[in-house]
Amino acid sequence: MHSRRTVLTTAAAAACAMSTGGGVVHAATSGSRATGAASRNRVARLISRMSLEEKVGQLFVMRVYGHSATDPEPADAEANRKEMGVSNAAELVAKYHLGGIIYFGWAHNTREPHQIADLSNGIQRAANAQRVPVPLLISTDQEHGIVARVGAPATLFPGAMALGAGRSREDARTAGRIAGEELYAMGIRQDYAPVADVNVNAANPVIGVRSFGSDPKTVSRMVTAQVRGYQSAGVAATAKHFPGHGDTDTDSHVGLPTIRHTAEEWERLDAPPFRAAIEADIDSIMTAHIVVPAFDPSGDPATLSHPILTGILRERLGYDGVVVTDSLGMEGVRTKYGDDRVPVLALKAGVDQLLNPPNIAVAFTSVLNAVRTGELTERAIDEKLLRILRLKERRGLFDEPYTTHRAVDRAVGTRRHLATADRVADRTTTLLVNEGGLLPLSRRAHRRLLVVGADPASPSGTGGPPTKVLAETFDQLGYTATAFSTGTAPTREQIGQAVVALEQRDAVVVATYNVTATSSQRALVDALLATGKPVVQLAVRNPYDIAHLPGVRAGLAAYSWTDVELRAAARVIASRRDPEGKLPVPVMRADAPGTVLYPVGYGLSY
Repeated sequence: MHSRRTVLTTAAAAACAMSTGGGVVHAATSGSRATGAASRNRVARLISRMSLEEKVGQLFVMRVYGHSATDPEPADAEANRKEMGVSNAAELVAKYHLGGIIYFGWAHNTREPHQIADLSNGIQRAANAQRVPVPLLISTDQEHGIVARVGAPATLFPGAMALGAGRSREDARTAGRIAGEELYAMGIRQDYAPVADVNVNAANPVIGVRSFGSDPKTVSRMVTAQVRGYQSAGVAATAKHFPGHGDTDTDSHVGLPTIRHTAEEWERLDAPPFRAAIEADIDSIMTAHIVVPAFDPSGDPATLSHPILTGILRERLGYDGVVVTDSLGMEGVRTKYGDDRVPVLALKAGVDQLLNPPNIAVAFTSVLNAVRTGELTERAIDEKLLRILRLKERRGLFDEPYTTHRAVDRAVGTRRHLATADRVADRTTTLLVNEGGLLPLSRRAHRRLLVVGADPASPSGTGGPPTKVLAETFDQLGYTATAFSTGTAPTREQIGQAVVALEQRDAVVVATYNVTATSSQRALVDALLATGKPVVQLAVRNPYDIAHLPGVRAGLAAYSWTDVELRAAARVIASRRDPEGKLPVPVMRADAPGTVLYPVGYGLSY
């Protein structure tokens, strides 16, 4: 790591000298297919040939609507024209000389693996057609668990907190490696994962199960494993959200959170996973739209804070890789400044890549004007550009920007990968309550099962709904199961229907989703318990539900409602697998939030 940091710093200085009329770029390759003088010369030639507009364009990573780079559906073409003034991805790349594209399910980029590969190839062809051809860094948020932009038939692994419950660094690394292999085969070379936030706040509305847990050492070990897994497969990993989003009670998508940690608390709680990621030679780190008064009393979010991004991340932690913003369309970064100022302030703070600004024309023009007026120097732009180009070099994009259907078929959703995901998931389900040995459910005494409860919308392509997946799995395991969705806010009528349905069944499995003191899910569970039939509660998101359900005799945590985790939970309930997961976060008492009900590391077995 230290040698790479030194060489990159030297290379940045050389690039700066070159941009003002002299010098040669010196850059090391780490993990790239091209090495030595050829690599250095390629980067030098590229930078020397670029206009200011082309350099600025490389700093932007944008969304685009459509399944095709040149021929999107009419509605997607219209959305592109409305938001970006172009019809398709190829036109967007040509107009703004983009450095990257981010894929989303809601933007219709990720229908199925072959289509994704074709889209990636089309985007790279558009980049290759430019005056100065530079391959694009195509990215997505494939955290697994509750955040997965690429769905089945790609392999889907348990999310971070589930992996934290499994406690296996080897499983975390394997999940990263396989996910990376599949993304690579579809032309995606940067994953905005892993989450390095330490979730110490049970009320955190945006991180929660996306974190590996509440213990900084454990999170650090898992982050290291995932970074090495992803990057061993040729995909850039991204630790997020610096300087740490784990102790917020506001969602930065809709507001501007404040972290009240002191400098000492930050060093103890938040810093270790990011230090670990840097030691693992991570390619990129994503910023958080959060205010940290201990480091910057100005009220600026970290994304726009020079003291945080340059003073702490660059200088104190010694990181000289790519820094990418969280989405610039999020409210947290737009609260204090307008969309024209945010990109400029982010670059001045220490950012390299500007992710998904709401208005690319405004953002692009603002950065150009900032350079032309001297607020930003071209030398600073060249430093950022060098980091981005070196990352592309490390990930083989200058040599192999394209992919093939054959590569997809050989890597994506293979039988071996799917079986590995199931084995990893089998080590994550956590048994919290089992009074009287109610679990496992006997196929003789509890053959007829009712599955009720929450059916939250599943991440794109990840399956569901949960009650249906659970019922189908129980059927495959020798039970006769019926699914009945009551949602996350069951009505009195739905609760009554569930009670009536249970009359003809031997037991019920109820899926709960973020139960609170006022949640009607409590009324559902109480009504089911009142029937006297065996009730098994399964938390399908945060593991804290059990604290609000004191009458439950059998309760488990699955940490997500994606198919792979639901199937694993069903196997545990049916005694096909022993519960191996241990809590990666504490569960506090609902009536005394300062008192631990179940500590970190707690988990029953059969």
